[in-house]
Amino acid sequence: MNGDKTAAEFFAGIGLMRMGLEQAGWNVVWANDIDEDKMKMYRGHYVDDDARFHLGDVHAIASDDIPSITLATASFPCNDLSLAGARRGLAGQQSGAFWGFINAIKGMGKRRPPLVMLENVAGFLTSHEGRDFQDACLALNDLGYAVDAFMIDAALFVPQSRMRMFLIGKRETRKSMRVEETPSFYESQCRPRALANFILCHPDIRWALQDLPHIPKRETVLADILEDLPANSAYWWSNDRAEYLLNQMSEKHRALADKMIAGKKTSYGTVFRRVRRGRSMAELRTDTIAGCLRTPRGGSGRQILFAAGKGRYAVRLLTPRECARLMGADDFKITVPLNQALFGFGDAVCVPVIRWIAEHYLTPAWEQLHAKEHTGERRIKAM
Repeated sequence: MNGDKTAAEFFAGIGLMRMGLEQAGWNVVWANDIDEDKMKMYRGHYVDDDARFHLGDVHAIASDDIPSITLATASFPCNDLSLAGARRGLAGQQSGAFWGFINAIKGMGKRRPPLVMLENVAGFLTSHEGRDFQDACLALNDLGYAVDAFMIDAALFVPQSRMRMFLIGKRETRKSMRVEETPSFYESQCRPRALANFILCHPDIRWALQDLPHIPKRETVLADILEDLPANSAYWWSNDRAEYLLNQMSEKHRALADKMIAGKKTSYGTVFRRVRRGRSMAELRTDTIAGCLRTPRGGSGRQILFAAGKGRYAVRLLTPRECARLMGADDFKITVPLNQALFGFGDAVCVPVIRWIAEHYLTPAWEQLHAKEHTGERRIKAM
């Protein structure tokens, strides 16, 4: 086993997985992604880059090119696990990249890392009635990993609603834990009932569940991450365009907007455009957190800021810097145009979530596995 906390990030994107891991004392030594635009953002931030970025299809990676590491992470594409991707699941062209990752790890043979971590949308659990998630767990089992799973909403750390599933694989030689009791036996803050029920109903999977500490809720709100842009900034929409958005709201959402406009102080909400019954509608969120950042494919993926109060309102897109802050990457160096930046952040992981997982799960798991290895070595020498 590698004695250092080293990691390789598959589907690295713009490097926010790396940022969270490195904040927790891990060292990312290798990265892979197929998207050249994301690589440009990655290298724009990590200027003095010690990690080797391998640009290319995960299916074409030669396992010998992957260094020996302690941890392999994989934020594989979620497209086919969502409704937008017609729920093609792990058989889809995009999310099927998961199997490229599995084959790459398998090809490492005895060099397989002791830890792996997959990250994806919450819909991973229910894709194809749970069969895709089951297949992923069993694929890791086949490679010698016992698995654990939990969900974390980025809203616990930053003012953005972003629920994500994490699947951990740990190389262990001991027998798997016995799955029994009831769903509530496994249910917790990070394992909602649906996941707890999945664990209970799949004793064929080799599990290695670990207790997780309670995560206290964040104190920041949407207003805290906003840039103070002047009224003449090019980001603000024209009056006609802002009014058009207002008129796209349903009666319910328009009432929320009117209440904000009539307020004595300026307050903030976010808007997504969605197609409802064949018509583009503007849906306003006013609970002090942003909706989940997405990749801006078409107009519906762009998150819009609605600022209102004292009888006035103003509208603009969230800026790249605001998106960075919503991902907990406040100091990320943004060196690309607007759309490219929005795409990169919308397809990334939330930094403080990754840091928390590294500190409270990955590092303790590494320490346990490392201690077992040294104990085994001492026993061999004593024989």
